Amino acid sequence: MYLSPFSMTSSHSAEHEAAKDSTTIVAVDRDKNSQQAAKWAVDRLLARGSTLQLVHVRANNNPNAEAGHGGKDEADPEMAQLFISYRGYCARKGMHLKEVFLDGSDVSKAITEYATSHAITDIVVGASTRNTFIRRFRNPDVPTCLMKMAPDYCTVHVIHKGKAIQVKAAKAPAPFATLPPKQYSQSNLESDAFSRSSRGDWKKVSHQSSPKANRTSVDRLSAYAKAPSRDRPRTAPQKNFDDYIDFIAPPRPSVTRSSFSDDIDFPMSMELPSLDFADSLELSSAVSMESLSSAGKDAEAEMRRLRLELKQTMEMYNSACKEAIDAKQKAAQMHQMKMEESKKYQELRNAEEEALALVQMEKAKCRAALEAAEAAQKIAELEAQKRLRAEWKAKREAEDRKKATDALNKNDLRYRRYSIDDIEAATHKFDRALKIGEGGYGPVYKAVLDHTNVAIKILRPDASQGRKQFQQEIEVLSCMRHPNMVLLLGACPEYGCLVYEYMDYGSLEDRLCRRGKTLPIPWSIRFRIAADIATGLLFLHQAKPEPLVHRDLKPANILLDHNFISKISDVGLARLVPQSATDVTQYRMTSTAGTFCYIDPEYQQTGMLTTKSDIYSLGILLLQIITARSPMGLTHHVEHAIERGAFQEILDPTVTDWPVEEALEFAKLALRCAELRKKDRPDLGKEILPELNRLRNLGHEYEAAQVSSTSTNCSSSAPYSFSNDDVSIS
Repeated sequence: MYLSPFSMTSSHSAEHEAAKDSTTIVAVDRDKNSQQAAKWAVDRLLARGSTLQLVHVRANNNPNAEAGHGGKDEADPEMAQLFISYRGYCARKGMHLKEVFLDGSDVSKAITEYATSHAITDIVVGASTRNTFIRRFRNPDVPTCLMKMAPDYCTVHVIHKGKAIQVKAAKAPAPFATLPPKQYSQSNLESDAFSRSSRGDWKKVSHQSSPKANRTSVDRLSAYAKAPSRDRPRTAPQKNFDDYIDFIAPPRPSVTRSSFSDDIDFPMSMELPSLDFADSLELSSAVSMESLSSAGKDAEAEMRRLRLELKQTMEMYNSACKEAIDAKQKAAQMHQMKMEESKKYQELRNAEEEALALVQMEKAKCRAALEAAEAAQKIAELEAQKRLRAEWKAKREAEDRKKATDALNKNDLRYRRYSIDDIEAATHKFDRALKIGEGGYGPVYKAVLDHTNVAIKILRPDASQGRKQFQQEIEVLSCMRHPNMVLLLGACPEYGCLVYEYMDYGSLEDRLCRRGKTLPIPWSIRFRIAADIATGLLFLHQAKPEPLVHRDLKPANILLDHNFISKISDVGLARLVPQSATDVTQYRMTSTAGTFCYIDPEYQQTGMLTTKSDIYSLGILLLQIITARSPMGLTHHVEHAIERGAFQEILDPTVTDWPVEEALEFAKLALRCAELRKKDRPDLGKEILPELNRLRNLGHEYEAAQVSSTSTNCSSSAPYSFSNDDVSIS
């Protein structure tokens, strides 16, 4: 009885499909992704009419229960409800359904153990329903664990919305046969029958069966010998060509009758050594005698035919061994040729790399030479530009000086003009003993002109930027008269000299810091100084025809006379804002000016200048009046003290009788003035000045009460006196 090629092919295809069904599982749960994973497996991995194998892991709350339990628990109605939708789907698709329940506390571990023990090569699982943030900061989900824990020969498919979003491909072949356990094809049955007969069981079979059964066994043996090698089961792995040659052509062993049954089964082990012809005849004779005793002449003829077929098979095997040996030798020769060619190619490649390296070195040298030449050229161009810039700057300064002199000559009617001889006579030729300070332009001397004490500011010759400020200060002060503005008495424009009225008590900064060990200023006088400064600043902002912004308001530019009347000085940085710009409350400047910690932050960043830019400087100045501290971070310190209820600690400790409530109102007003945004700062004429006048009147009432209660001879307006030697003007 022979198997036709068609029947063998069909049997092999059926076995392959069965093996594929048995090696594919779908891990399911109650979520929607599990249903999509099962549908994807049916469409991609399984054929119609095959079995869909579903695996569900139940939480194992009993520590003594078995970790993995396969099978179906009909007693659990909840588990039965889980597979209802899958049963209907498989019925519509014409497929069988296998339901597997596993028990375990770790879902991923239970599925992995089941896949390892049941020869599973494909695992399909739905994507996790948790979002990315939760998956990152909590325990890993089941698909992630399966991707890590699955065996190397197992492929894991993660399905989301009907698509495979993650696939972990198998890295090694499966270490087991493709057929499932306890399933045998017809070729296996024939191989088992032939093996039993060759091991000595043939006599027993022949005595217990009829001649027809014996003939059937012989036909199976013949069909097995003629069957192609691709239909025979193989267990020996084939790694490479050399192993294949050694595998099919091993050393020729000695063959005995007792080992014939093991050696003749060459389809199972791919080891078919050549047999001795005499042994073959002897075995054939023995079989023939047994056959004649049991089956007669038909068995003898059949044995002759089997003997002839066996001989032909051995000849074909020997021929295949020779061809394999020749192929191995040719492969070795080709490998040797390949190694030689690879060596030559490597030598050529090394030579090429050396040549390219030389070329790159030459290019680098050329590039370095070009860069050096370009750098030298740039240096020469920069030197030429510097020279031209210096010449142009000197020319412009000369023109500016000439223009300033001409402009001052035309404005002689606005101030008194002094000659350099008058200045030298008044200062005793700039005697260092008469020097009382150092300003931004140059030194300041105390002198007497026209029987009046004056302060003379001398412009340094190298102060090129001070020339413009010098001219502007003359233009501003010569046109203005106000009790809270320093009075300009005259000037010497040819030599850059300005003559001011002399202020006995120097600057507000010196008095707050008590330079020269002067007495502290009482709180009532401090409130009056603040109101005087706000009055003078409002006069500048209301100047006609255009408002004037000081831009450098600070304690060093506030001078005090012997009655503590404060006056604003140093208006060299003042800027006239056009009336059109005041309508929109801002005027853009190309460059900012002022002193650090007093400059309006918004003006410093955007260049947008308004009269409220001076309000920020006024706020910092007011805070310094009551605290006598540095302006660096002063607003933060005051706000923090108010918040924690320790405002009295930040007040100037040299004054012991502070009215805390009025000082707190004063500080809050100053903090509003020092707001970062202009729109948050109060108006000078409508909010700031009325409040400061109220506090000044409070100080007057306090001074009047002090005068009436004491019998001292001190004046209420000047209760403290300072020597002229301790006063300096900056």
